[in-house]
Amino acid sequence: MVFKTPTHTRRSFFLLATGGLLAAQDRPNRELLVRSVRPEDLEMQLSGFADYLTPNDQFFVRTHVYVPAVSLNDWRLTVDGEIASPLSLTLNNLKQLPSIELVAVLECAGNGRGFYEPSVPGMQWTNGAVGNARWRGVRLADVLKKAGVKDSAKEILFDGADVPLGAMPDFQRSIPMRKALDPDTLLAYEMNGEALPVKHGFPLRVVAPGWAGDSWAKWVTSIRVLDREADGFWMKGAYRHPGKPVAPGTAVPPEQMQPVTSLRVKSVIGSPLDGATVPPGGAAAIRGVAWSGDGGAVTAVEVSVDGGRSWQPARLGSDRSRFGWRRWELAWTPQPGYYSIMARARDASGDTQPLAQEWNPAGYLWNVVPHVHVNVGPGPASAPISFSATITPSAPAALKTACLVCHEEDLMRMQRLTPAQWDREVNKMTGWGARVNPEDREAILQYLSTQYGPRH
Repeated sequence: MVFKTPTHTRRSFFLLATGGLLAAQDRPNRELLVRSVRPEDLEMQLSGFADYLTPNDQFFVRTHVYVPAVSLNDWRLTVDGEIASPLSLTLNNLKQLPSIELVAVLECAGNGRGFYEPSVPGMQWTNGAVGNARWRGVRLADVLKKAGVKDSAKEILFDGADVPLGAMPDFQRSIPMRKALDPDTLLAYEMNGEALPVKHGFPLRVVAPGWAGDSWAKWVTSIRVLDREADGFWMKGAYRHPGKPVAPGTAVPPEQMQPVTSLRVKSVIGSPLDGATVPPGGAAAIRGVAWSGDGGAVTAVEVSVDGGRSWQPARLGSDRSRFGWRRWELAWTPQPGYYSIMARARDASGDTQPLAQEWNPAGYLWNVVPHVHVNVGPGPASAPISFSATITPSAPAALKTACLVCHEEDLMRMQRLTPAQWDREVNKMTGWGARVNPEDREAILQYLSTQYGPRH
């Protein structure tokens, strides 16, 4: 079995011609799926799971707002709150501290949201809102030690250079002291041997290994040590999980949920693709990757080619890291037939992927056993092509002025929501500054519910 590992050359920051603006040069993103044009959200394709380290230009991009421009001439990291000595640090100041490098998976908490039934609102990611990278930076604990954290400290709150849209709350996230002081929690300035790309948080981002991406704050400019739990919207109203099974479709109040933290053990089948047809009798292989969170490194992956009736151990790749993903492979010589291929991973704690997913109202932490269906032999006969004329109603003018000022219609198009869910989404957006006249509201809801209703 041969696993390919990309090589990376080290690049430094470069100086743009105007304004003394320093930034990490972003190469054009290769073959990424565009989930949203504005703000930009890009998903890695399944082919990306062939790599141990995900190339920077193939790494998924998640942005709640527009990407900020940061000038290193002006940029400072401030540290304040429950500390003895407030700090204002340049990037060079940070680089004088001991540097640490580790490989870790960054996964959006909503990765896999597009698979939930019934549908839930949000970015409809499938498999690729995740990547595995080598991060370099300084320990957050070393910065906090330099500031002299007081015994009253409970949480660390991060803020960045990004600017909210309209009346949207500023994106601020916190982590508890135990995670902040973990020696693997970093303030990173490099990604895969290169200066941190702009879309991935230049010049500094949090790396919280084993935890979902909402804790990996980007473009960090401020660290505040709190003596209490953070009470901003993005902690009390978003990225929250019931922590227990709830009936599908249930609306759970945020105060009855808990913040999303650790990732769960998970695997993805990268090859063969779902719906593929392969020739019989030849040597083939089933390949993918697996990772976990606080449960420890992946220790085993099993594969079934008969819909779960029997399981075979896959061979694990030699590249390994406590928080990185593990590539796996199963040799396969298929005979003619139709196969339902499944993969399930287990981590060091003994946790194993479930066969059925527990539903939650925000669609977080999807980790159900993946299924791929493969036909071995001649491809199925092509179905006759039929044409039907459909008329798509035009979006109300009010929708364009209320909604499309901040984002494109692609963000709405991917949702498949009930009228009640659309009503809640419109309420949220008006609370964030979207201007919807009362007389236009019903027309907007009617359009959204008709065009982008539940899947059938």
